[in-house]
Amino acid sequence: MVTQRRDAAIVGIYEYPKRKAPGVTPLQIKAECAARALEDAGLSWKDVDGLYDAQDGAGMAGLSLAEYFGFKPNVIDTTAVGGSSYEFHAAHAKRDIAAGRCRVALLTYGSTAHSDARRIGTMPGMGGGAPSPLANMTDPYGMTLIANYAMVARRHMHQYGTTSEQLARIAVATRAHAMRNPQAVQAMTDLEFQDIREITVDDVLNSRMIADPLHLLDCCMVSDGGGAVVIAAPEVARDCRKKPVWIIGAGEATSYSENGSDITISAAAQSGPRAWAEADVRPDEIDVAMIYDSFTITVLVMLEDLGFCKKGEGGAFVSEQRLRFDSPLKPALNTDGGGLSSNHPGMRGIFLLIEATRQLRGESTSQVPGARLAVAHGNGGMLATSHTGGTIVLAGD
Repeated sequence: MVTQRRDAAIVGIYEYPKRKAPGVTPLQIKAECAARALEDAGLSWKDVDGLYDAQDGAGMAGLSLAEYFGFKPNVIDTTAVGGSSYEFHAAHAKRDIAAGRCRVALLTYGSTAHSDARRIGTMPGMGGGAPSPLANMTDPYGMTLIANYAMVARRHMHQYGTTSEQLARIAVATRAHAMRNPQAVQAMTDLEFQDIREITVDDVLNSRMIADPLHLLDCCMVSDGGGAVVIAAPEVARDCRKKPVWIIGAGEATSYSENGSDITISAAAQSGPRAWAEADVRPDEIDVAMIYDSFTITVLVMLEDLGFCKKGEGGAFVSEQRLRFDSPLKPALNTDGGGLSSNHPGMRGIFLLIEATRQLRGESTSQVPGARLAVAHGNGGMLATSHTGGTIVLAGD
């Protein structure tokens, strides 16, 4: 029996259903998601006194978003660390609620990356081309975002013997979950995927090469989308419409390029142990792992760094068919279809929290029977260079 502190809980969630939403602004997506998440919780706008935003959708995020939403929060947190921002926000909301600074925290995300035809995988460096100390060693050589991940994959193969077939198993499991999720199927239809069905390892290996050794089906989609999460103090959570999902552990970390560093080790190696220790649980107890899947190599590295297996053994770990929701082996991976096959509007961290909550409520379309513990791990920035890791451990009521 674990002995976690239960200072704050997720009480409301909502995922924007469309992945192609021309004519809608990110702010409109955020507002709709917020309203629906509050409705899911059985709360109203007047209950919210904490605002957490990754500076997406509007300039001067804390100021303009509060005005757009029409309330005056006691706490504003505009931490922006890429795709892991929402795991950082959940950790900060837990901390602020425990300290009595607020009672109901609202996290929102909205993006029209697909409709804007935004370059994501092919954009250069951290700053998108402007001179930056973060990318001054790579921009002159034309380093793109996906090239960073490909470099990690190639290094992992060289160092540990990992194969493309092993990476492909992550895409196969994720697609199987997506085919059970009507929103993910609609997403693939709207984004004009070809031959929408479950895929095989050979399908992944035979898809066109994007950045050696990553094939097309090793890469996430680029979609529109958004979501919202409501986090509340225990005295509020107990009276909400649905059972609370408790935030029992959190870890945050940053990593960047250094002489002699190992690019196959991510910030999860720091954020994970902190989160497990606070939650008083072990990785092998986790039923569902929602791990940022910008690319298949992202997942494999983070499974290792979070402690689900030893460093270098990720290839063998994902070859054991343990990633599917109906496998007797833990954990099930990205049961909503993930960024590979459901949605990736640029920063996917909020969807990890949303699907983990669904699982612990028993509401997922690929429900793990009796799911009790879940982890949501976000990755921000770019693996191999400057990036962040945010780990949130969640428990059912």
